[in-house]
Amino acid sequence: MVEREKLTEEKIFESATEIFLEKGMDGARMRDIADHAGINKSLLNYYYRSKDRLFNAVYEKLAGQLFDMFAPVFDENLSLEEKIRYFFREHISFLQKNPRLPIFILYEVNRNPERFRKLIQKFDFEALWDTLEKQHEKELAKYNISMEMLPQLMSSLAALSVFPFAARSFLEAIFTKLGIDFDDYIEERKKFAAEFTIKALKR
Repeated sequence: MVEREKLTEEKIFESATEIFLEKGMDGARMRDIADHAGINKSLLNYYYRSKDRLFNAVYEKLAGQLFDMFAPVFDENLSLEEKIRYFFREHISFLQKNPRLPIFILYEVNRNPERFRKLIQKFDFEALWDTLEKQHEKELAKYNISMEMLPQLMSSLAALSVFPFAARSFLEAIFTKLGIDFDDYIEERKKFAAEFTIKALKR
């Protein structure tokens, strides 16, 4: 019984993720989620009493997955440059599998900034910096990277990988005229964004 309940909850969560990504918080209905999961609405309400509660759970998981892309920072076996290359390779690969995620996150950040603000508070920037400083003291000094620069650096890294997905329709219209395939462009971007960032830090 417990295993069946777990599977049902997982099915609900997967369906909710799909519906919220497609329609957003405002456009999604609990009925849509229940139908997608193949259950009745009463059972959905048993697991999640409100759409807002279900949305919060989905949003925190999806946003958390984006933050997880910074996990390589804590791998002491990688140089700073290797970590930058790893980040872009893994982050862009993740977005290839979840192309609607950037628009969803950005829209919901603007719709309800307080929700995202609470999520950000869980991210320990000081611990992140302490790890970087301990592992890469000489490299940080070489590139003139300080604690104060960390927000700028992190937002720049994220923007270089997220923007192509957030602006895909716009870019594809341009690329069509140039004879460029968007998927080929994304594959090349994994390396280009990393080398661009490393060269910018060396200046």
